[in-house]
Amino acid sequence: MITKLDQVVEAVKGMPSMRLVVACGEDPHTIEAVSKAKNEGLVDVIMVGNEDKIKSVAQEHGIDPSIFQIIDEKDQKKALKMAVKMVKDGEGDILMKGLVNTADYMRAILDKENGLVPPGGVLSHVTVLEIPTYPKLLVVADVAVIILPDLEQKVKILQYTIEVAHALGIENPYAFLISAVETVNPKMPSTVDAALIKVMAERGQIKGAKVEGPVALDIAVSKECAEIKGFKGEGAGEADILIFPNIETGNVFFKTCTQLCNGRIAAVVAGATAPCVLTSRADSEDSKFLSIALAALLAVKKGVRK
Repeated sequence: MITKLDQVVEAVKGMPSMRLVVACGEDPHTIEAVSKAKNEGLVDVIMVGNEDKIKSVAQEHGIDPSIFQIIDEKDQKKALKMAVKMVKDGEGDILMKGLVNTADYMRAILDKENGLVPPGGVLSHVTVLEIPTYPKLLVVADVAVIILPDLEQKVKILQYTIEVAHALGIENPYAFLISAVETVNPKMPSTVDAALIKVMAERGQIKGAKVEGPVALDIAVSKECAEIKGFKGEGAGEADILIFPNIETGNVFFKTCTQLCNGRIAAVVAGATAPCVLTSRADSEDSKFLSIALAALLAVKKGVRK
């Protein structure tokens, strides 16, 4: 079982290199991250964007741009569309966002004609967190894409996080549906959804994880809190997966972990036909690099290469 994000990198090093297609990768953090991923043998890199800018930024940071295949397209929207189409057509295995707006990136992935979403598919943002005060990785969702997931979307999100947990070698993860309390309260819809999803899991409609909810966050990650509160659910204090009721809750948790708790992250868009790296334009080179490694691991596990 993988318990540190650096172990994801080591696992991918022993696997076939995936083809990473980067849309508008013209910023230093993206170029540094993809350069490191290329040099460590994780991926082969195809950069789609302004060739002059890519080469200039690479050289300014001591990176030889010849390690990349560069497709020159100075129009940002055209470059993004081209990158998505390359992955759709099997010319790449992983898509990555560079210096481009998240809304435009998601629009391109969702495009009905040239996008990467299968019929009836739901996209979600899945983040793997390494927090110094927690003994293992946490797979959490959704912190960036679905604003207020309904019951059906929460089930999809849970299934995506289970797939990621399995890729990390967690065979039967403990998944917790987070709310403010452990009792069902019709005035608090997140508790109703959580209880329904738990019943679905108990009846075999959701497989591959032990599902519990609704629960407050402290019970999911602290055995001591669970004991004090008298919570008897399985896996209390040992969460592998956290499903948040809305984007506000998830985003605040995510940024608290990274900004105040020295957390490290790897993040992908799940639900597409190929892994899609989605990090903030302000995210560090380390976060982008680890996200590439996670996407490569998922690509190998899913057998995305055509």
